[in-house]
Amino acid sequence: MSINSIEELNALVARVKKAQRQYASFTQQQVDKIFRAAALAAADARIPLAKMAVAESGMGIVEDKVIKNHFASEYIYNAYKDEKTCGVLSEDDTFGTITIAEPVGIICGIVPTTNPTSTAIFKSLISLKTRNAIIFSPHPRAKEATNKAADIVLQAAIAAGAPKDLIGWIDQPSVELSNALMHHPDINLILATGGPGMVKAAYSSGKPAIGVGAGNTPVVIDETADIKRAVASILMSKTFDNGVICASEQSVVVVDSVYDAVRERFAKCGAVILNKKERKAVGGVLLKNGALNAAIVGQSAAAIAEIAGIFVPENSKVLIGEVSATDVSEPFAHEKLSPTLAMYRAKDFADAVDKAEQLVAMGGIGHTSCLYTDQDNQPERVAYFGQMMKTARILINTPASQGGIGDLYNF
Repeated sequence: MSINSIEELNALVARVKKAQRQYASFTQQQVDKIFRAAALAAADARIPLAKMAVAESGMGIVEDKVIKNHFASEYIYNAYKDEKTCGVLSEDDTFGTITIAEPVGIICGIVPTTNPTSTAIFKSLISLKTRNAIIFSPHPRAKEATNKAADIVLQAAIAAGAPKDLIGWIDQPSVELSNALMHHPDINLILATGGPGMVKAAYSSGKPAIGVGAGNTPVVIDETADIKRAVASILMSKTFDNGVICASEQSVVVVDSVYDAVRERFAKCGAVILNKKERKAVGGVLLKNGALNAAIVGQSAAAIAEIAGIFVPENSKVLIGEVSATDVSEPFAHEKLSPTLAMYRAKDFADAVDKAEQLVAMGGIGHTSCLYTDQDNQPERVAYFGQMMKTARILINTPASQGGIGDLYNF
């Protein structure tokens, strides 16, 4: 049944609620069988789903979305397959307590256009593993891809014994329907991935919510860093899926004594250092009405240059704007979700960290920050950076896109 109205949404929630109540009685063995089957089905569909996501949204790179789908299915399965999520989890005879796993109920899953299939796969699988149901509100620009991913997981779950209405979705998403879903009395938790407005709406709904919004990841490169490693890692991360990962680097803050060497290395490795005129042109298309311009999200460096009315080689990796302001007045200082970077010159390490702090405060509190340094001989710098950055993920000598999602590196 197609979900296009409030009435149809209410009917869907009722069906999903019934399915979740049934699923809540399933044993760990039954749940694990369903979890495995759903993960395998999602992994098998990783390539067609990636192609569908790029074709529909017009964002990103197929090969990179394949990797994200693979991570969201196989890696997530392997991470949680042995986790106990049913029945008694632990008993403490000393204090006389028993910990029992209990499902939340129905989850509202908000899915962004930047990661339309991998996010749906991930949220579906963790819902299944925990005996919850989930209803998706996809982004209008990628609704077909998101809903197809959800359906693939659902059909595999049903074939493995799950109730038929355990996963649902809105076919024609709108602000009205998304708000109605978030505020529905039978929704027990909101998992919101999206822009600042959507995440704020989730937290303002009166329901328990876990939101992942804008990141404005700063990277500090100090004078002890391995410059080749730093530049290679940043370019690998920033070009991954054309920069749509919210943990990806947005600004590079370089200590003065190695600034020119870092700049030269970026240029040698395929980045374009914009001149003043080019920087102004690109800066003029990064934002629209004070917010991120959707037209540049997930586009290649050459495509963004064309939008800005300048020419760069087709194989250009990243557009770098050398700037000084770290406040909202500077377009390059914002989250850009594209292969574009701000580059700042800092007097010394303390000044570099201070600039990184300002960038985080301007639009990335709680998200991600990164430091390139000689970690073996500069432990005090690693500690200082960790103390000063108000971010949940503090990465050392690690590409932010790949390091920020976890499991691939050392956490």
